[in-house]
Amino acid sequence: MKFTCPKDELVQAVQIVSKAVSSKPQMPILSGIYLNATNNTLELQATDYEIGITCKIDAQIDEPGAIVLSGRYFQEVTRRLPGENVEIISNRADQTVKISSNTAEFNLLSLPANEFPTVQQLTGNITFQIRDNIFRDLIKKTVFACSTDEARPVFTGCLLEVNNSDVVMVATNTHRLSIKREILDDFTGNIKIIIPSKILNELTKIMISEIPSNVTVNCSYNQISFAFDNVYITSRLIEGQFPDYQRVIPPEFNTKIKINTHAFQSAVDRVSLISRAGDYNIIQLVFTENKVVITSNNPDIGKAEESVPVSIEGPEIDIAFNAKYVTDILKNIESEIFYFSLNKSLTPANIKPSDDDTYNYIVTPVRTNS
Repeated sequence: MKFTCPKDELVQAVQIVSKAVSSKPQMPILSGIYLNATNNTLELQATDYEIGITCKIDAQIDEPGAIVLSGRYFQEVTRRLPGENVEIISNRADQTVKISSNTAEFNLLSLPANEFPTVQQLTGNITFQIRDNIFRDLIKKTVFACSTDEARPVFTGCLLEVNNSDVVMVATNTHRLSIKREILDDFTGNIKIIIPSKILNELTKIMISEIPSNVTVNCSYNQISFAFDNVYITSRLIEGQFPDYQRVIPPEFNTKIKINTHAFQSAVDRVSLISRAGDYNIIQLVFTENKVVITSNNPDIGKAEESVPVSIEGPEIDIAFNAKYVTDILKNIESEIFYFSLNKSLTPANIKPSDDDTYNYIVTPVRTNS
């Protein structure tokens, strides 16, 4: 195998596929990146059996062929190469690969390409397209609410529910629930699947094009694929029954508070510095007389208090939350004003932007001794 390609394109492709390189491989071959050079195209692949990523770039192919290189060292080497172009030549006799760029030259050992479990195109029974900026927004505004507890797998992913043109993404760790809705163009059908948060987080890092383009999504009963630009990604789906999230949303609220997003977020960040060192990271919110008083108390460190002006409709209320559950949603509210809707001190509350009815966040308060 012998080919030449632009260094920047190679570095980007290696960076994309390396997200699927196994850190604790079941087999040594899974720690590698597969390179296949043919028809003036260089295809790179990596997989850990849960996620598979393929990326293609243009290259001048002098001798077609396929090899597998150590994912870790190939990524480090290519990133540090000094030239604008990279030449890669494999030597089948001693199973080495020469990587040259400008004045630099590396020789890496290769692994047999025929042992690599190449990523196959998924032939699912449902296919639809969604704009990458819309899909990225769906993920960004929900995935943070997923659980990290692998003992309950259904909560470690996001529910993707499509009913004809309506698409909903939902995430919960049972203490909070984030829901984002959008509209799909030209789709008729129904889908209800749970996508692992790991692949969704990786997708947001890869889908960074400034010009909106389509993502083609293909689903089978236990797998999903995403195709966009020069990238193709497959992932397993999470099996199980996602809870009925509609039942968690209170039908009405007694108290509705209108708050400036930046002012409240800044105050919560400051006050929670004290509580963050504790086990539960609790902040107390007292909504009274057109202001909210935010307090935190840590017996080993001290106390903090700050007030923010608000507009209150309904009874005053005293309530406590895990501070992280509040700041996480505020980071994803883009409007200047948001609504905090409440009933009682121990019933779920609702946080939503003032100008976006498609985004909803339910958070459960915590019980305090005070």
